[in-house]
Amino acid sequence: MNIALTYVDNVAVLTWDEGENRINYDSLARLNEIFDELENVEGPLSIVLVGVGKFFSNGLDLQRFGHNVEELTETLRQLAVLLGRILVFPRYTVAALNGHTFAGGALISIAFDYRVMREDRGFWAMNEVDLGMTIPHALMKLLAIKLPRTTMANAVITGQRYDAASGIAAEVVHVSASEGDLLNVAIERAQAMAAKNSYSIADSKMQLFGAVARELGYTPKK
Repeated sequence: MNIALTYVDNVAVLTWDEGENRINYDSLARLNEIFDELENVEGPLSIVLVGVGKFFSNGLDLQRFGHNVEELTETLRQLAVLLGRILVFPRYTVAALNGHTFAGGALISIAFDYRVMREDRGFWAMNEVDLGMTIPHALMKLLAIKLPRTTMANAVITGQRYDAASGIAAEVVHVSASEGDLLNVAIERAQAMAAKNSYSIADSKMQLFGAVARELGYTPKK
């Protein structure tokens, strides 16, 4: 599973480079492995997650589940736990949306504190309605605490695709950047937050999002 961890000063950069960056056992295990490592980093730190090429993440690995149906339920459970973990992670987190960000990939992006989207290409969408899938209650709660209610309702009921301009207007993403500047903008934002007190960040996130993290199945460490 090609999710690489590198550092730019005090920013941990996770680069996901697996084509469509589908969510499955392997990608979830690798992301958890990296977050395990980052939990033990002392001193200033922020986190950036970015994809490569056309996709940030195209959601669940449905083709794989077609051959391994028994994996679907467990993968959804593991995804929910990871989302809870990211939601209350005691460092500032930035998602750099380099391309299409759909369904489960959209949920991963929403769990991050800040989102930068490529201005000239790519869409963000909760497109389960187009796939004939439903969204579990806990995942709805995640969307509800991170998006304006009208945006959330429109996203899940219609499956609307948001580009950078409409995404900013709907408060799906915070800023946009050119393809060449995307990662730099994300790293600059993360670097500006890296020296912030991690205990304060952790406490604030737990007060804001702790109940939803637990509903997602994540048990925060004491």
